Amino acid sequence: MEPMSQHRRVPVLSIVLAGGEGKRLMPLTADRAKPAVPFGGKYRLIDFAISNLVNGGFRHIVVLTQYKSHSLDVHISLTWQLSTILGNYVTTVPAQMRQGPRWFTGSADALFQNMNLVDDEQPEHIIVFGADHIYRLDPRHMLEAHCASGAGVTVAAIRVPRAEAFQFGVIEKNSSTTAIAAFHEKNPDAPPLAEDPDMVLASMGNYIFDAAVFREVMSSDAADGSSKHDVGGDIIPRLVGEGKAHVYDYTTNIVPGETPESSHYWRDVGTLDSYFDAHMDLVAQVPKFSLYNDEWPIYTRSLTEPPGKISNGPFGPSVVANCIISNGVIISGASCSESVFASGVRVDGAEVDQAVLMENVLVAPGARLRRCIIDKNVVIPPGFTVGYDHEADRARFHVSDNGVVAIPKNYVIEP
Repeated sequence: MEPMSQHRRVPVLSIVLAGGEGKRLMPLTADRAKPAVPFGGKYRLIDFAISNLVNGGFRHIVVLTQYKSHSLDVHISLTWQLSTILGNYVTTVPAQMRQGPRWFTGSADALFQNMNLVDDEQPEHIIVFGADHIYRLDPRHMLEAHCASGAGVTVAAIRVPRAEAFQFGVIEKNSSTTAIAAFHEKNPDAPPLAEDPDMVLASMGNYIFDAAVFREVMSSDAADGSSKHDVGGDIIPRLVGEGKAHVYDYTTNIVPGETPESSHYWRDVGTLDSYFDAHMDLVAQVPKFSLYNDEWPIYTRSLTEPPGKISNGPFGPSVVANCIISNGVIISGASCSESVFASGVRVDGAEVDQAVLMENVLVAPGARLRRCIIDKNVVIPPGFTVGYDHEADRARFHVSDNGVVAIPKNYVIEP
């Protein structure tokens, strides 16, 4: 009989924060939680965070939900069914109100109110990922760096232009170690990188905590009446002040199968413009973020639908370039470019340019769409235009700062 191995994997509990309202993504979040917003033709935003964890081998995953969570709960239950015989799971946890009859007041409060999950699992380390970013990251490398540094918390960070510092928590790194010297939450005057004065080091909203430090800091934050109970705004600065916070440089992360063109891509799709731009990154001639990496796939629910079809029609031949076409899509006699079509979309004799069309959108002959996002089950009438007259668009629909028109789910357009 072979002796039992003395090696034991570090027990890790993964927590995905999925309770945000996503107000800046209206109208896409009018009827669903932000992490449940469809993306890329067949995915939901939350699929990217969970896929990174599952691909990395971290398969004890809880998803903390709160606002308008029904479609998110359904998606998780139908999509993320791991092998329970090995003890793996992905499960949603609603606001349990274990600390009294109140909702989460911030991301740190959400973690504190679910401390029973940590008590049950007794992990050595806790991964905390956001649920609404588009990226690939191998969390195994980040955990290795976290353990090597002895940090209480490790914060994943990416370089962004200094002009965008006001949108992020900016990290000021110790010059000789990975320790964080200071943390500047959404400060437009945050210091730039010493080696690149036009860039700052921004938090990606992904963290790994030592479990003992996690318990201590979440409890002390909960007792602090002056805190806003936010991980980025309160927890990280507190641990920086105690000398327990280190940074993990995302550009050092190596994901299997990534190409130089699409490696180290990360985008926060918190606004209509960033959501739209992320889709345009997918359909670029050379994608800035590629969905075609078999070594590190993005998993989602698979629907039983026929393949997509492009055909000529009574309105002439179809011309389609730089588009993502999901199963069940039919394009007939239409001109389509730089667009994403979700399952069940049908386009007949119309023009579609730089558009994101979600499930079961129907575009009638003579319609023209440009720089727009059309949510599920919308019918575009014959000859109707979207994106060509912003004054007319604003009278009916949402128009972003950069002129992207968004039509909500199930909206009925009168001809």
